[in-house]
Parts: sequence; C-alpha cells; structure tokens
Amino acid sequence: MFDLLIKNARVIDGSGSPWFRADVGVKGGRICFVGLAGDAEAAEIVDAKDLFLAPGFIDIHSHTDQNVFGSPRGESRILQGVTTELVGNCGISMAPASDEYLDMLKGYTDGKGDYSWRSMGDFLTRLEAFPHSTNIACLIGHGTVRLAVMGYSAAKPTAKQLDAMRALVKEGMQDGAYGITSGLIYPPGSYADADELAEVISACAPYGGFYATHMRDEDALIAESVTESIETAKRAGVPLEISHHKTCYKPDWQVTPKMTIAMIERARRQGMDVTCDQYPYCATATTLSANISGWAFEGGFEAVKRRLADKDTRARIRQEVDANIGDNWGDYFVSSLASEKNAWMMGKSIPEIAEKLGLHPTEAFFEIIVEEDNHVNEVHFAMCEEDVEYIMQQPFTMIGSDGWCLDLDAPGKPHPRNYGTFPRVLAHYCRDRHLFPLEEAVRKMTGASANRIGLRDRGYIREGMAADMVLFDFATIKDDPDFMTPQRACSGISRVYVNGVLTAKDGVHTGAKSGSTLRKNR
Repeated sequence: MFDLLIKNARVIDGSGSPWFRADVGVKGGRICFVGLAGDAEAAEIVDAKDLFLAPGFIDIHSHTDQNVFGSPRGESRILQGVTTELVGNCGISMAPASDEYLDMLKGYTDGKGDYSWRSMGDFLTRLEAFPHSTNIACLIGHGTVRLAVMGYSAAKPTAKQLDAMRALVKEGMQDGAYGITSGLIYPPGSYADADELAEVISACAPYGGFYATHMRDEDALIAESVTESIETAKRAGVPLEISHHKTCYKPDWQVTPKMTIAMIERARRQGMDVTCDQYPYCATATTLSANISGWAFEGGFEAVKRRLADKDTRARIRQEVDANIGDNWGDYFVSSLASEKNAWMMGKSIPEIAEKLGLHPTEAFFEIIVEEDNHVNEVHFAMCEEDVEYIMQQPFTMIGSDGWCLDLDAPGKPHPRNYGTFPRVLAHYCRDRHLFPLEEAVRKMTGASANRIGLRDRGYIREGMAADMVLFDFATIKDDPDFMTPQRACSGISRVYVNGVLTAKDGVHTGAKSGSTLRKNR
C-alpha cells in the first residue's frame, strides 16, 4: 500500500526525455513506483487529470541560508515549485565563523539566526534541528572563509593564513558541504588574487567539490573574468559553475554573450567541466553599496562610513562611482531597507529619491547607505532580453533564482526572481517564446542541477528518489510576481511535495516543514 499515489499524470522525469503517462507511488518519503498502478491502494490518491508531474525544482543559486531562520515557511520558494536549494553562493555562506570577526560576519551576511555556530558542521546541525520547508545543501563561501581568518583586510594572506583558510574549507567539506563559491565583486572576497583563490579552492577537490563563482566583472571586463574563472578552476582541479551568467555592459549587448559562451564551449571541448546558471530577468539585485569600489571597504562598513565622512576621500569615491554609473542612476531602484523612516524609498529610483532629498543622485546614494547602515538593497536593470534568451538556450545553462526564502507578507519590493523564477522559465521562455521543449526546460531546473551539485537522490522522477514533486498545468502556469508587486504566488501550480509531504496546494502553503538538511556523501 502506498502512502501517496498520483494517477493519470504526464510525467517529465527530469532527464530531458519525452514525457510519458504514468502513475507515481510514494512510500516513506520516496518514490517507490512509476508505471500503471491499476487498482493499487494508497492512503491518499490524487487524480492528476493529465497535469504534468515533474521533479521538484532545484534552485542551484540561492541565498536562503541568510534568511531561513527568519522565514522557515519559505513561501517564495515553495509556491513556485522549488523543493531543494543550494545556498552559500556568491562567496557568502553563514559558516565558518570566528569569534574575532563574528560581528563582521553578521554584517557581511546580514542573516537571521543566533550565529551560535562556528564551523560548517555546527551550522548544518543547527539547521537540521530547525524545521523548514525546502531541502537545503550548502556551499562554503570563500569570502566568509577569508573574513573568518583575516577580517576585512585587503592584504595578501601569509602562508599561515592561507593554511588556515584551506583548513576551514577542508573541514567544511568533511562536514558535508558540496563545494566552494566566490563573490569577486564583494569585499573581502574581492581582495583575493588568482593564486589565493586557486590554493583555497583546491582544498575541496579531494572531496569531489566544485567551484561556483560570481565573477570579478560582469560588465566591460567580462571576458577577462571568464578567463580567470576557467583558469582558477583548472589550477584547483575542480569543475566550474559560472554563477548567474549575464552581460551588463550596454555597448556590447548581443555581442558579449556570444563571446563568453564560445569561451565556455572551448573549455568544455578541451575537457573542462564548465557550466553556468542564470535567472530569467533583465534586472540584477544586490546590496546598494556594491557600487562602491572594494578598497573603500577595507576594515568593514564602519570604515566606509569614516571614508565618506572625510571630504577628500568622499570626493575620490564619488569620482569612481560617477565614472562607473554615469547618467544611468535611473536604472537603479531601492528594493528594501531596514528603517521605517525611509520606507517611502522602497520601489523608487535613485533619481526620484535624490529629487525629494534635494541631492545629486550619487550624494543621495551615499546618504542612503550610511543612514541605513548598509542594510539596503537595489534592483538594477542591466541586461537585454536577447542576451538572456541566448544564454538560456545553451545546453549547459541551468536555472537559479539568486534569491532567498521570503513570505508573501515580506516588506519592500524584492526582486520578483525570489517568487517567480521557475514558472517564468516554463511560461514565458518555454511556452510563449518557444526557446526549448518543455522537457528541456524541466531538465535545466531539475536533473541537470542535481548532476552538477552531486545530489544522488533528487532531480528525477524515478523509483528510489526522494519524493520531491511539482504538479502543474502547462497551459496556465504563470509568473505573476512582477517588480512592483513581487509578493505573489504563481498561477498554474497545483501541488508541491517535499519528501512526500504536501507543502503547497493551489498557491497556498500548507504549513508543512518537511525539508531536509543535505550533506555531501552522507
């Protein structure tokens, strides 16, 4: 007898193979039958009525570790069909931590939780004891590792410090991490040179880990950044994942992606395991202060504030910001911030805010990040649709949101990728734009990601796999969240199961928190 039997489904198994009609039986949180079940009995029988049944979507680029303790229901994840998340991306993981630089880590991650952990193992154990909705696998953030050893120092690490960083990576991999990430636009990770990166990253190679990177530049120097990423992974002896691949340099739109994709293809022909992921939008999102050069962050954000308070240093920082952004402040708007006083700014562009404050946009930008003590995020319209589509069509491109777990009542105007990434791929790019077949769209969001991460029992509808599943209507699925009203459930998703437990039904979270904490090689 099954615990759950889903009958009359159009099964897309996650491999890219054509869909087929089947019944799917579940027992003990695992898929135990795929075929024609006839009159088989089950504690619960669901008639799929010809809806599509796919593996639960795997978000290969998530930051849910920073907010899971604040939003364990994770409605933004579950209601779009995400059942598994790979966290710790962009060099920013919640562990490891050191007592010396713990306050800096809290500011660096801006995370929720008690920060009672120090090692990656401690963090995973804390997460195991905390009920949450999705399955979570962790990467080790190079920026976090560097901060634990050196704080916000821009200095080249000593041999002792380098050994300490390698030891933290080794320990994290032994604790169950799946690899290592870098965020080379964010201090302190941005202070690392190629030699340091290769040495630190290589510590995960004996454990079968991989390297995911938010590259040093996604703008005018993107080709150099792709080259650095490939060479670093080659030296470290690990596979490479280029995170949220995009091209933000407007003069080279529709040119640069063809160059970077060709570079990835060439590396693959030469035997390197290189892939990338992408979120399906033309706007980025990050901390507003990311527009300040890394040198100004040496010593942490308190040092940034001191530098902005000095007339001459402020002038230098402004010159650099103005040279980088120019007249394009209108492409940036504030998505969230901490204070009630400035809540009126959320959803407004930097020029709109500047006009109300009676300041130049760059000066308004300085005032915002100082007054909010760096707890302010931006959305930046930086890409064109043609480039998004070109990158998405590549067979080695997977889908990741670059978002995190939020509830439907979350404040501000968070990027809609938090709520709508995966249905958007299915609805807009697959169904409406016909970029690829439905089976290929699902593969990019399930089996391909599971293979890259190294998840042995997820990403496919097969006997023995964990019962993470999404039942949806391809004709009506839609990414309803948008930039002005992002906190919405997506249409067309009938049911979401996590480890065999019904976690969402018709756009409503059931309250279940059956997510697992995943550890590599466990």
